[in-house]
Amino acid sequence: MWTDVLLLAKLAERPWHGYELRKQVEESSGRALSNNSLYPALRRFAEAGAVTRTAEPQEGRPPRHVYTITDVGRELLHDLLADLPPELAGDPAEFLARLAGFGRLAPEERLRVLDARQTAVAAQRDRLAKLGAGQTDPWSRLVLAEVQRRAENEQDWLASLRTRAG
Repeated sequence: MWTDVLLLAKLAERPWHGYELRKQVEESSGRALSNNSLYPALRRFAEAGAVTRTAEPQEGRPPRHVYTITDVGRELLHDLLADLPPELAGDPAEFLARLAGFGRLAPEERLRVLDARQTAVAAQRDRLAKLGAGQTDPWSRLVLAEVQRRAENEQDWLASLRTRAG
């Protein structure tokens, strides 16, 4: 779903053709996006009325398709940005995709997304602490401690984001 958020956010900036859109998402997120993810998503968006697809003629080549977000797509983007359900809140890519779109949200919506991520990270930290306490292998204990440390660092970062988001 993070791909949907990033694709719609880029289309909200301006119309793009598929290749340009893929490059823009990759350049702004650092995440690779395959054509096998891109074009099915664009097809779903078109079928849902969230984007329109227009053929743009090219000399000596097949036409390329340009995608433009619609009002339905803008509403969908807003809904995706403002909602981070518990089953997705533990996924860093899902959270970061929404964080990148915080400029489109009201302060209370930003705080709800941050709360969802905070809850997921706290649960992960607690689970890791329990696993680490019961782990007898020193290397596994080391790995669990490091992942727990990262979760604690993220909690500090989330607290700093709250001050900017409100």
